[in-house]
This record gives sequence, structure tokens and C-alpha cells, in this order.
Amino acid sequence: MSRDTDHDRNAAANPAGDLVAAAATEPVEIARVAIVGTGVIGASWAAHFLAHGLDVIATDPAPGAEERLRADVAALWPTLAGIGSIHAGSPDRLTFTADAAEAAAEADFVQENGPEREDVKRALFARLDAAARPGVVLASSSSGMAATVIARDCAAHPERVLVGHPFNPPHLIPLVEVVPGKHTAEEAVRTALAFYTAVGKKPIRVRHELPGHLANRLQAALWREAYSLVDRGAATVADIDTAIAYGPGLRWAILGPFANQHLSGGSGGIAHVLEHLGPPTEAWWRDLGDPSLTPELAAKLVTGVDEALAGIDHTALAARRDALLSLLLAAKADADLP
Repeated sequence: MSRDTDHDRNAAANPAGDLVAAAATEPVEIARVAIVGTGVIGASWAAHFLAHGLDVIATDPAPGAEERLRADVAALWPTLAGIGSIHAGSPDRLTFTADAAEAAAEADFVQENGPEREDVKRALFARLDAAARPGVVLASSSSGMAATVIARDCAAHPERVLVGHPFNPPHLIPLVEVVPGKHTAEEAVRTALAFYTAVGKKPIRVRHELPGHLANRLQAALWREAYSLVDRGAATVADIDTAIAYGPGLRWAILGPFANQHLSGGSGGIAHVLEHLGPPTEAWWRDLGDPSLTPELAAKLVTGVDEALAGIDHTALAARRDALLSLLLAAKADADLP
């Protein structure tokens, strides 16, 4: 992926971009969302938006895409109903077109979920930008690409292009990372944050364009050390999964790393932790691994997962995970947490 040299400093220096005046249109009331790309992420987004009472117009050029999408939405609907996420919504409010430009022209908000390829994204967003009404935000679900790159061929209104990266599956996981590009207008950012909040999401604004945005970088840091520990022979795949799932992962599902660290410091809070555990933590940092994902290491990881999950049906495991996740989210909604 190519990157502009000023990606990392653009948000802090000029978060509204240099085209704010071009975005001075009245905010669009969002009643219909275009889903561009209807794979796993797109189908999950479609179900989520439909459940929140919105009209959805979906588009995907793949043969049989409409039939698969309707089947996927139907399969997700009982889960959404079970967690109380149906807000005057209906799968009957889903329409489909093979023409991405038509979908964008009819939408009040566009959520793109295409392949993670720069050439594909740029060409697709050029079409969406040419077709969508002024003021309609064009959001990409990209897990790592920069909005500045995605919008390079948008000749009409590049100021309304941004990243709106969900976490899989979007119909369950609340997080959405909103990442503006060099030319993204502040109005587009505000619209995206307000819209995602209105449909039950927990959006955050990422203030610099970085490969992988924010949460994927945090995951990558953990995976880096986990892969290194397996490669060194210090732990098995099953050991590491147990360590996280039955250790810090339980706390991380309730509060984030900083809040948990603050609580672990007792009355002294995070200041006490940094004073007393800061030096050993720095020593641990210096000892962290720097693995390369060689074929040998990849084989170790695959074999380790196969051994740890031997005899467990993949689909059934995912369903049990999502059912427990639904219970956790319901409990969090009833708790007074920051």
C-alpha cells in the first residue's frame, strides 16, 4: 500500500482537512444505507442497519450475491432478536442492485466492504463519489488502508471520504474506528460519529492515519509476542489462548488496559503502577520477541491450533462464542462503566 508522507501528522495539524468549505452543506438525514460489498462484513453490517430500522440498498457484482446476502441476513436475525437489537427493523427493507453507482445515488450513507486492494478501492470510490449526493459520507470498512489513499481518485467530493472500520462481526461488536484522511472534512467526521452512535455503536476517532488504524495494531502487538513465544518453545498455542482467555482477557472485556492498570494500583492508581512496575516493564519490553512469519513458524501455529481445537466443530464454536459475547454485551449495557 502506498502512503502519503504526511499521513501521520495530518489529523493533529489539520483534522478538518483543507476542504472544509466544500462540505458546508446541510447534514443529510440518514434513512437509507448503501452496503457496497456483501461478504462476511457487508452482510453483518446489512443485518445491523436493518435491525435498527433503516432501509438498506446492497450491491455486489459476484454471481448469486443477492441470494447469499438474504440468506446471511436471515441467519443473523434470530441472534439480533435474542439480544434485543431489533429496533423497528425488518429484513423486508433490504433491496439489491448490481450497480454500485445506483446504490450510492439512492443512499444517505455509504458503507463500503470491498477487497483490501488499493487499485480496487480507488476505482470503486471514484464511482461512488461520482454517484452519491453531496453531503453523503462514503465510509470504508478497510481494516488497514488510509482514507487519503482510498480517496485519491475521488474528483467530486473527497472531503466526505473516511474509514469506518468495524470489528468482526459488526452486528455484535460495538467498536467502529473512524479515521479521516488528509482531505476529510470535519463535518463528515461528525456525521459518521453521530450516525454510528445512533445505531448502537461505540465509535472512536483515530487522530492519525496509521496502517492497521488502532485496535488492529494493538492486536498485532499481542500476536507478535504470542507468535514469538510459540516459536521459542516457551508456550504452546493452547497455553497462550488459556493465558489470555482466563487471565487479562477477562478484564479487558470489561475495561480497557489503562483503566485496568489504574485499578491494579489500588489507592495510588496508575501513578503507583508506573512508579513501581515501570522499570521491570521496560525490561520486559526489551526482551519481547521480533519473529518473522516463516513457513516453519506458520506450520507451528497451524498445528498448534489444530491440536488445541481437535474434535471441536468450527461453526459450533463460533456460535457458542457469539452467544456468550451477546450475554456479555447485555451485561455491560446494564452496568455503569466508562
